[in-house]
Amino acid sequence: MGEEVPIIDFSAYGLSQPHGASRAQLTTLAQSLTHTLSTVGFAYLTHVGISQQEVDEMFEVWDRFFALPGDVKEKYRRPSDGSRGRQGWIAMERARVVVDRPCDLKEAFNVIPPLPPEQTWPGELPELEKVSLKFFDKCVQLTLRILEVMAIGLDVPDIPGFLAVHGSMGKGGNSTQLRLLRYPPVPDRVKERQIRCGEHTDYGSITLLWQDGAPGLEIETLTHQWVPVPPIPGTVVVNIADMMQRWTGDRLRSTPHRVVLPEEEKWRKVPRRSIPFFAHPDDDAVLTCLDGSDKYPPMTAEEHMKNLLSKIYTDLPTSFGKTNY
Repeated sequence: MGEEVPIIDFSAYGLSQPHGASRAQLTTLAQSLTHTLSTVGFAYLTHVGISQQEVDEMFEVWDRFFALPGDVKEKYRRPSDGSRGRQGWIAMERARVVVDRPCDLKEAFNVIPPLPPEQTWPGELPELEKVSLKFFDKCVQLTLRILEVMAIGLDVPDIPGFLAVHGSMGKGGNSTQLRLLRYPPVPDRVKERQIRCGEHTDYGSITLLWQDGAPGLEIETLTHQWVPVPPIPGTVVVNIADMMQRWTGDRLRSTPHRVVLPEEEKWRKVPRRSIPFFAHPDDDAVLTCLDGSDKYPPMTAEEHMKNLLSKIYTDLPTSFGKTNY
């Protein structure tokens, strides 16, 4: 467990440290985190300043949403025409990340503030909005601290500028989203090659992930072996996503990962829940290699996202975005 995905103490720069860390502490932390994210691409962080109580509150309030009847949840379905915000419910087996696999055995809800006027939060559970937006805000704060540590480790010359292009998270003009995921108990019959979430890499800068007690997450190592990333209480998993790998000229690694069906009967009979926070640069941010190389041509974050959306959601019209991501 710890050999494949290291556990890093983030207490020196966690959110509970209002005045931040010393330069020496940041340098030490940056060396450790950057090394891990350039090799494994994943790390467990401890003492980040988001409590287990806050995570449990999110799980509990969204459990109540997922327990609502389907016709109620359908009112808050994720818009599929591409012309509106993308917040909303994604029904079971409605999305996939591998085109030649059946749709994933999961349902989800994307939280992407601010909402456009034509969308609303679920009125049946008014507490959802307050709890979720508070958690979203803390994820933004933590993301900026992690990005700053990464920038120190990468010797980014303009760290304030690097952070500034993530400045619109939760404010519009940015694809950052908080996702609530529920994987149901494994049904008696499963389609051929169907799993809870197909192998993929994430698309933005970094991802934060909180897991409940159920196993299933796996990452692909450099030797092309799949190894588990089991839940560890009191930790958040952080991983590099595609834009950051491109942005760093492949110095940091966007690692393939998946969520498999559990083998143990006790875990097959219970749902799995997780909370990923997908952090993205602002839509108009131009991704030019931070090392000054020309390894990849410049591309905006918005262009990057439009290249993949119709691959993921089966209910998107084929005219929205491209299918050749």
